Amino acid sequence: MDIRQLQYLSALAREKHFTRAAKACNVTQPTLSGRIRQLEQELGVPIVERGQRFHGLTAEGERVLKWAHAILDNWGSLQQEISTLRSAKGALVGRLSLGVVPSALPMAALITKAIQDSHSGIELTVLSQSSVEILRNLEDFSIDVGLTYLDNEPIEGMRAESIYMERYCLLLRDDHHLAGKASVTWAEAAKQPLCLLTPNMQNRRIIDRAFRTANSTPIIRLETNSVINLYANVHLMGLASIVPEYFLKILGPMSDIRAVPLTNPEIEHSVGLVAVDRDPVSPLVLAVFESAAQVAAPAGAGRK
Repeated sequence: MDIRQLQYLSALAREKHFTRAAKACNVTQPTLSGRIRQLEQELGVPIVERGQRFHGLTAEGERVLKWAHAILDNWGSLQQEISTLRSAKGALVGRLSLGVVPSALPMAALITKAIQDSHSGIELTVLSQSSVEILRNLEDFSIDVGLTYLDNEPIEGMRAESIYMERYCLLLRDDHHLAGKASVTWAEAAKQPLCLLTPNMQNRRIIDRAFRTANSTPIIRLETNSVINLYANVHLMGLASIVPEYFLKILGPMSDIRAVPLTNPEIEHSVGLVAVDRDPVSPLVLAVFESAAQVAAPAGAGRK
């Protein structure tokens, strides 16, 4: 068994197609298929369901894949640490993938800026994902770190660190009759035509619970999985939306958009970094946590 065989298996599970997996690994399809068959022979179990095309992994193959992901993740961390040791200045180099719930994407930009300021050799991929997808992708090592809700989804077996408390405001165009108010209740917000994130998003589930607590049924005119689309529909359609209060502090003021704090009930949730709890910790993952700590205090200084 060698690392390349495990890389081929991981690619096949990801691409679900022999030819695409081979292309991703820069080898021919027969080479990839042959190395996976060799892995099956070495382990003495069937890994791939046999047929004209890829039909999935066997039960044994799924178990092998989990080990493959763990081994490949450790191999990547080892390479990162050795690269740091070889560097004349001990600089971190490598690629890191960060999964972020949509409501935390502006905060992710602050964190990635802090990473780049301290470690210019780290290349970053930031993906918008639901909280469920983040936990699943951490477990199969397709992302390195998640920025997600810490008090709504089970995060056992994860290293977690809170970055900020998410509070909520009603986003309105400045010609809306509620735009000049100091605050708006959730019951009042429910009476406005709303655009919200889709129900599979944790932010949306939090909002739905808040409306139920306020004994209110919201008027939902539009759903989207894009935060930018929320802003666009407030600006262009005159709809109202509900977003974290910190958005306008990071994104900056918009000439015709107002954010009014939501009250009764007062809702807040902890958002932070999560990563697989392991020893030793990947140098790149550690760098993310250290960089996030730089922005955590200012982010937490919101409305009292």
